Amino acid sequence: MRTLFRPRSHGPLRCSPTGIQPCNNVTQAHRILLSLKSNGVFADHRNKHRRAHSRSLAFFCVVASLLGTLVNATELKPETATAFDRYIKATEERMAEDLRRGRFLIVDNLPEGGRQQAYSQLKQGQFYIESLRTKEDGKPILVPGGLIHHWVGVAFIPRTTLSQILAVLQDYDNHKILYKPDVRDSKLLTRDGNDFKVYLQFYRKSLASVVVNVNVDIRYTLIGATRAMSKSCSTRIAEVEDAGKPDEHELPVGNDHGYVWRLYSYWRIEEKDGGVYIQVESIGLSRTIPWAIAWFVNPLVQSIPRSVLSQLLESTRKAVEARESSGV
Repeated sequence: MRTLFRPRSHGPLRCSPTGIQPCNNVTQAHRILLSLKSNGVFADHRNKHRRAHSRSLAFFCVVASLLGTLVNATELKPETATAFDRYIKATEERMAEDLRRGRFLIVDNLPEGGRQQAYSQLKQGQFYIESLRTKEDGKPILVPGGLIHHWVGVAFIPRTTLSQILAVLQDYDNHKILYKPDVRDSKLLTRDGNDFKVYLQFYRKSLASVVVNVNVDIRYTLIGATRAMSKSCSTRIAEVEDAGKPDEHELPVGNDHGYVWRLYSYWRIEEKDGGVYIQVESIGLSRTIPWAIAWFVNPLVQSIPRSVLSQLLESTRKAVEARESSGV
């Protein structure tokens, strides 16, 4: 899928006379729907408006109940983590092959016509965003108990330099400002040359409000005077419960709601055409989605990485432009 464009936990829910309240399980949600039907909620009414409203209410009750299953804790299984590691290995082999063939950016893999069009649109300020799926020996890599979210995004920032981009990306103490609200807190823990250890607290609100503490190891590699790459891999991810409240605490690592268990990102930066192209390839691991609500949740889940990448590219561009304006 390719796109060029501009840029508190509780159990399942049930309907009651006083509103939406917790219910015990998904089966109870199905019973609610049957009860509504037997009690005449779906019976004929005097007008179509009341009938449509009742059906919408019943539908919302069931969907809300099923969505509640996502907040149940789940455990990261060893076989899930092992499959993710295989996926990362196969992906990095593809990246190395791209470099050997002189394809530094993902758009360099496009046919000549598509590549020229992509570069033209990037220089007009649009983003190139694509969903990826790595295969192993031509076959999909199955991840039991987990979902892989693999996306890449490219942007062009005119009238800047490679060193300016690196200065922004490596300013980890200020990522909480540059990349808010997605990054709530950030801190450079250690630096040894081009190797960094960083703490980040991420926040995202979609189907639920999610806060996670993430420790990452990052290594930068310079390729000549005009190119650079980096690899960032999570070493610890802990979901935060009751964030911002007096009883805020971390859930056990790998035994949480499973919103994000692993997070890897790969940056490629190239100075040319009177500016700098920036590319970030992101690979995340989360829990699977219960089949009963996959039809409803999958489109939302698929839209989240696209939105995150777009925001990341736009925030980086704004940070670089602000840095240049201030004369730093």
